[in-house]
Amino acid sequence: MGAKQTIRKILFISLWLCIGGGMLTLLLAAINNKKKGLCKGYSISIKGGDKNRFIDEKDIEKLMLKNAGGTIKGQPVETVNLNKLEQELRKNVWVSRAELYFDNQDYLHVAVIEKEPVARVFTQDGNSFYIDSAANRLPLSDKLSARVPVFTGFTNAAKLAKADSAILNDIKNVATFILHDDFWMAQVAQIELTETGNMEMVPVVGNHLIKLGTAENIDQKFRRLMIFYQQILSKTGFEKYKVIDVQYEGQVVVSKFAQDAKIDSVQLKKNVEKILQEAKQAQADNVEKPIEIKGRYEIPVDTAREEKPELPAEEIRTEEKKQDKPDEERKPKTLMPKKNVNN
Repeated sequence: MGAKQTIRKILFISLWLCIGGGMLTLLLAAINNKKKGLCKGYSISIKGGDKNRFIDEKDIEKLMLKNAGGTIKGQPVETVNLNKLEQELRKNVWVSRAELYFDNQDYLHVAVIEKEPVARVFTQDGNSFYIDSAANRLPLSDKLSARVPVFTGFTNAAKLAKADSAILNDIKNVATFILHDDFWMAQVAQIELTETGNMEMVPVVGNHLIKLGTAENIDQKFRRLMIFYQQILSKTGFEKYKVIDVQYEGQVVVSKFAQDAKIDSVQLKKNVEKILQEAKQAQADNVEKPIEIKGRYEIPVDTAREEKPELPAEEIRTEEKKQDKPDEERKPKTLMPKKNVNN
């Protein structure tokens, strides 16, 4: 019995050794064949930038061929340096990520994620650039002009201070909010950066200036402005007030006088004309991807995200000139005791 068991163990071990050796041989052969295989072709996919495509498959292909010595298809798989190609693609200002790999059929797959601009920023001297979702600068493109929120009055300094970088981050946050709301995308013409770091919005519809203050709680500020639009301006008209201040919590302060407005109307006109000109040029150069620049919009209140709310117990004050004595019927309604805005 002992001899038979010993023989069985030897046979069992030998069998598994043969199986293991065979599998190893096949694996080595497959690896060797893969190395000797030739690239049968490549496919390029680009994600991100769904609304604005600043880089396309031809641009990626051109970069790849340039760094691969002129050709990839038909080259031995083992000679294609995937890491180098990925690094070169990532150097492009519009490429966020790039991944390359060969499948079992020796076909090269190229997956690229494109950076997407969220805002266009004009400097004080009239130059401009885009910023992406990480508040990084992006250059303008000859292909098209992105339909994104416009900010003006940014510093001309070549090297940004810490405070300037913080402002860019604030711009990114405000622009991201506007981009996700169809109503505000239609209503916001531009946002001016003041010397104190606050923001003042110029609307498309209405001859008034909207003081937003800082980017803190920007969603609540636009919510207060929406309520004011729905409950007040929808009845009085959009031309009644010259300044609407929503930067203070729990209140909306309005004025019929524009003495403290700081928007440069001449610069605003230049900025708008510049964007429209770029859009027209992009339409002429790229018929496949036209850019729609809409003009004035009527404001349907039912486009707000929430149901039409009742005006909450927030203060709506009208700042009048001291020497003027308005009639009783022109006094704004006060829904709650006035707060001291100087605090």
